[in-house]
Formats: sequence, structure tokens, C-alpha cells
Amino acid sequence: MKSLIALLKKYRIAILIVGLLTLSLSQQKFVMPIIYDIIKSDLFLVDSKDKGSDLPVSTPLSNIAFMHCNNYIKSKAEADTSISFPEKPLKAWDIGNYQYVINAEMNITNSSGTSTKKYVCRITYNKGDNEEDVLNIENWSIIGISDS
Repeated sequence: MKSLIALLKKYRIAILIVGLLTLSLSQQKFVMPIIYDIIKSDLFLVDSKDKGSDLPVSTPLSNIAFMHCNNYIKSKAEADTSISFPEKPLKAWDIGNYQYVINAEMNITNSSGTSTKKYVCRITYNKGDNEEDVLNIENWSIIGISDS
């Protein structure tokens, strides 16, 4: 037993290197091929008529998304604060599967004066292809809002 411990202490750097090489090879040969097969599969594919775009858009749904983001921001404002918005967002992106990213400005008036801030809102229309009740906020989910 003592000789085994002495041997391990003597060659600990070599054992560490062999262990790391074994771990690296097993990851490359066994784990990564499985991960690549999962990525190639349809496991993460969302079948939707809304394919999204890399470019900014202005569609009826993106305009409604802008309206819902504005209403949400107004609902979270303090009582002594007045918030107004322009007619259109600075930019809006349809990122697919009825998800939108809205970049817009808001004018905030309160006791300390008036200021203009930009915000980004990510919002999703939950009913997908069914655009029947698109104006109802209950059919939308605000994923997050960030302002500057």
C-alpha cells in the first residue's frame, strides 16, 4: 500500500496529464458526436408560419406589440409620472415564432422635469397563427424590458 502511494506521489504530474488527455479524448470521441446529432435533429425546431427577420420590420403585429409594450410601461409608472410615446418605434424586429423586439423612446415627465429615454421590450404573441384576438393583452407575454 505504501509503495502505491509513493508511486502516485512520484508520478502525480504524469497521472494528471494522462487523466486530462483521457477526459479530452472521451469528450471528443463520445460526447460531442452525440451533441452534434442532437443539434442536427428537429428537437429544437419550432414549426411556425412566422419565420422572423434579421432586418427591422413594420408589420401590423409589430405595431400591436409596440402598443402593448407602451401600455405595460405606463402601467408600471408611478402615479406622479406622465409617460408619452412616439407613433412608431425606432426599430422593431420579428425574431420568429411571433416574438418581437421593440426599440423605442419614451418621454417621461415628473416633478424633476422631462426626460427622454430609450427602451427595449421583448414580447411574444401566445396564440401563434390565430390572430383573432390580437389586441387583447392577455394573449401576449412581456419577456422583459430594459431602459437606458
